[in-house]
Amino acid sequence: MVVIGTGLAGARVAQRLGAGTVLIGEENHAPYNRVLLAEVLAGRYGPDVIALPSPAGTVLRTRAVRIDRAERQVQCADGGVVPYGTLVLATGSNPVLPPLRGLFAPGARELPGGVHAFRTMDDCLALSAAVAPGVRVVVIGGGLLGVSAARALAVRGAQVVLTQQAERLMERQLDPASSELVRRHLTDLGVEVHTECRVRGVGVTDGAVRRVELADGYLLDTDVTVLACGVRPRTGLAQAAGLDVRRGVVVDDLLRTSDPHIRAVGDCAEHAGRVYGLATPAVEQADTLAAALGHAPGGEAAPRPYTGTRTLTRLTLPGPGPLDVAAFGDPEPRPDDDVVQLADATRGTYRKVVVRGGRLVGGVLLGELAAVGALARAWEADDPLPDDDSPLLHLLTSDGGR
Repeated sequence: MVVIGTGLAGARVAQRLGAGTVLIGEENHAPYNRVLLAEVLAGRYGPDVIALPSPAGTVLRTRAVRIDRAERQVQCADGGVVPYGTLVLATGSNPVLPPLRGLFAPGARELPGGVHAFRTMDDCLALSAAVAPGVRVVVIGGGLLGVSAARALAVRGAQVVLTQQAERLMERQLDPASSELVRRHLTDLGVEVHTECRVRGVGVTDGAVRRVELADGYLLDTDVTVLACGVRPRTGLAQAAGLDVRRGVVVDDLLRTSDPHIRAVGDCAEHAGRVYGLATPAVEQADTLAAALGHAPGGEAAPRPYTGTRTLTRLTLPGPGPLDVAAFGDPEPRPDDDVVQLADATRGTYRKVVVRGGRLVGGVLLGELAAVGALARAWEADDPLPDDDSPLLHLLTSDGGR
């Protein structure tokens, strides 16, 4: 059994499959929880704290460069050849590098000085080394990753400007009211937030980016520029091997690709037309795959098909007046939906759920979130809600423990 990729999905598969598994990963770090990189950047955790349990098999620190399906071999950058009976692709995703004018010199493939993606531990450590109190930072991208990076850098004392092309922060997860609360939280930390703001290009001086140019011509001075413009499934190996690839590597309910000897899980996998790019689906896919390969926890005999994941996004923003954020489904109601919405401006809390046909279809909660656990279970189970709204109201108004 060979697994390519040492991220959350790959490490989980290797851990479940146990001894005899070969795990191939190009990073020079032990497998780690990528979700917590922002906490390392903020200085709350050291890199060792977010390390994942060590897999029982063999770990090869090299890059897989080619899959030979006919010979069932993986060829590696160090010249090694690894044979496989079953191959698991857990190659993850790459950061999206926006087509900014001046970002790459003609023929160049490396980012100029002062510019950092924020995807790997090496990205995080390089960014940490470049940041000190008073350093000017421009974060491009106001989604989940950009908000997390901006908050972490502000906590480190940097002068942070966050630019977002959409009309609000975290527009995929939050509605306008909750997004405004997140914006206010960042502003209280000293972050300068610009929404509906498109970055057009960068200015390079002595090999390093020192200016960020907005579409209206306004220039932002910068010492460090962070690209947080989303991710794209890493499918190059699969595509070169002739596997079925659309947005991601196409898999069925048992995570099988178009080759019966190759499976795919995590950020690189596309199941039922959907690429998740989130931690919870990666873990669930890894567990489904382990079960399908006959290594289910508890000796489960028949593998359960993977039917998709109903994900809940959870984000904690520490700082003066820490802010907890949880979002699931679609928080924007349709005309016939029922909406329960509670806001407390004094305490900075906001709670909203959308009910359609007697079931939860979306919600967003900010502040002290005692209701998250119970609402998450109701959302994931997709069970009908009681006809009486009082249990739901009780959850939303509860201020007990988390």
